[in-house]
Amino acid sequence: MDFTDTQDEAAFRQTAKQWIEANAPVHLAEPLTQSGFGSTRTGDLDPIAEAKRWQKTKADAGWACIQWPEAYGGRGASPIEQVIWNQEEGIYSKLTGTFIIGQGMCAPTLMAYASEDQKRHYLPKLASGEEIWCQLFSEPQGGSDLAGLRTRAEKDGDQWVINGQKIWTSGAHYSDYGILITRTDPEVAKHRGLTMFFLDMRSEGVEIRPIKQANGDSGFNEVFFTDVRIPDSQRLGGIGEGWKVALTTLMNERLAIGGGISTGFPEIKALVDTLPLASGQAIDDPAVRSKLADWYAKSAGLKNTGARAMSALSKGEIPGPENSIGKLVAGGMMQDIAKFALDLQGLGGLVTDPEIARSQAQLQAMLMRSPAVRIEGGTDQILRNIIAERVLGLPEDMRADKGLAFNQIPTSESK
Repeated sequence: MDFTDTQDEAAFRQTAKQWIEANAPVHLAEPLTQSGFGSTRTGDLDPIAEAKRWQKTKADAGWACIQWPEAYGGRGASPIEQVIWNQEEGIYSKLTGTFIIGQGMCAPTLMAYASEDQKRHYLPKLASGEEIWCQLFSEPQGGSDLAGLRTRAEKDGDQWVINGQKIWTSGAHYSDYGILITRTDPEVAKHRGLTMFFLDMRSEGVEIRPIKQANGDSGFNEVFFTDVRIPDSQRLGGIGEGWKVALTTLMNERLAIGGGISTGFPEIKALVDTLPLASGQAIDDPAVRSKLADWYAKSAGLKNTGARAMSALSKGEIPGPENSIGKLVAGGMMQDIAKFALDLQGLGGLVTDPEIARSQAQLQAMLMRSPAVRIEGGTDQILRNIIAERVLGLPEDMRADKGLAFNQIPTSESK
């Protein structure tokens, strides 16, 4: 690929750059620069409120979700212009992490399956940050098997009654809406009896319980549904076609997550440039330089793989299973880099106070967040299976439940 801007692209870049310089929340530049992956530092200010403020500023000027059609709150920009915007937005793009699930995963699903009236009603508010969406997929008894979900949806006139539980739902505690996959027919094979909906997270019968994490945050949640009623008009896709709809979400999820994961390479490079070791500066140590070379090569590979995905999108193609590669490589790389950085620092690596720790404890924050990265959006094992089967064409794994009706699959409860 040719990464040199064309004349039109250069003009677009200059316009975007000038607007950002004139409107960016520069008072947040320092704390955002110090933010590690999984944490958005905004000093004493509320990060959600600041994220919404920046998103609304962009939306009012036509710079939010610029690749979306104008009728849905976007700009109708090309994928290459989206890449240019992302590059120019720089550190301020960390504020958009609040919206990555809604804009990167839920929105493409709505665009594919919602009615035109629903698209025009919900998408502009999603683009502007006025409303935040979450994704209600994982369940405690399903593990990495999404199709093993047990949350039930039963038809009652022109409504559906939902009962069940979801877990590890990012941002549910501050979300306004969510897309929800349920089981509507337990008498067919598990992938066939699913149906997708979207719902108001303030609906009666919805209970959200934040999960306290090892890093002290509570970004994930348990969500319980007790006789929650959803109108049939909020169904996405046909009854029993939820798996097909979910694949749209999942393919975009892996593209959004894989493209948004910090590998930690810029942070480790900045650390070793200034870190003294017993033998001299860390950057002069051959073992350190060897590690850096390996991680640099992987970073370049990820960048070019992302560019290939954007090129495919520019041709109107749907994100494919190959986008699992980005998340698989980036997640493991971030964890390896963070571990190496803390080992290099010795006892100093135990300091997590950003005011006194080297690199403002960015790498410590990455290490604490990295296990979640390797689970959310598909575990490493699931992604390897997807790549093996759907990219490389290798034989499928053996499945004992293949072809069985969901209610005939043995469980620990049926023993």
